[in-house]
Amino acid sequence: MKLLLSGRALTAAAVAVATLVTGGSAAGAASAPTHPAAAAAPDISLTNVKAHLAQLQSIATANGGNRAHGRAGYRASLDYVKAKLDAAGFTTRVQRFTASGRTGYNLIADWPGGDADQVVMAGSHLDSVTSGPGINDNGSGSAAVLETALAVARSGYQPGKHLRFAWWGAEELGLVGSRTYVNSLGSAERARISGYLNFDMIGSPNPGYFVYDDDPTIEQTFKDYFAGLGIATEIETEGDGRSDHAPFKNAGVPVGGLFSGADYRKTSAQAAKWGGTVGRPFDRCYHSSCDTTANIDDTALDHNSDAVAYAVWELSQ
Repeated sequence: MKLLLSGRALTAAAVAVATLVTGGSAAGAASAPTHPAAAAAPDISLTNVKAHLAQLQSIATANGGNRAHGRAGYRASLDYVKAKLDAAGFTTRVQRFTASGRTGYNLIADWPGGDADQVVMAGSHLDSVTSGPGINDNGSGSAAVLETALAVARSGYQPGKHLRFAWWGAEELGLVGSRTYVNSLGSAERARISGYLNFDMIGSPNPGYFVYDDDPTIEQTFKDYFAGLGIATEIETEGDGRSDHAPFKNAGVPVGGLFSGADYRKTSAQAAKWGGTVGRPFDRCYHSSCDTTANIDDTALDHNSDAVAYAVWELSQ
């Protein structure tokens, strides 16, 4: 998640959209039959999600300790995710842009089939800050979205709506990658996106359970999932407008998402609901070198990863 505008200047470099390489568009995919009955979302394997985080940590360690925009660690992270998706049967595209004098990349993955006039998207930013490996911020969201996409492939899910997954570059410079993507869409293409779900920091070590209060249907979908677990949620306010849902929302696309907290401190009321330590930040390693695989709460990551899949299945049928 990017810093507040007052704490960090946005990039002054112009964003230049280049071609979308490797793959076709969602509109070109053959429509699959609507699923005959409501399909239940699978349980997302925490072991698999953590295996992705271990790979992202290894990539950062081998590339100067980070996976930041324009650095080798970011491109290696993108290549890792892309290879998994390609092997699973997704149509992947890499969108290139320039920010702060460095080349950045978005990764877009379409699952064949579904109504191309009704696109459900799930996304996360893949870049870290330069000061650390970014395993909670935002390896956690990236890994959960990846494993949900792979679960779609393993299950052979045939949703009524078209499914698209995305991993954004240069979020930490001011939502550059996601804004580039949204700006590259024509008005008709934007109108086809029936919902964008954003996942940024979902494994914080002193976690909260926060739900975006943007689109009412998406918000209620997440609340229903957590209510089924007996977990109380709160409306997400710390990161409002600070992550990749913002460009979609500004373009009129319905948005929603989950968040487990950054540098705000947990109150006594929140600790009574969720456990954890009163007065300590939700993530004391936010934007720091200690944001490693040790900086993850497994329970929060597990619940939130399952919630990603639940929303993808519920909203795409």
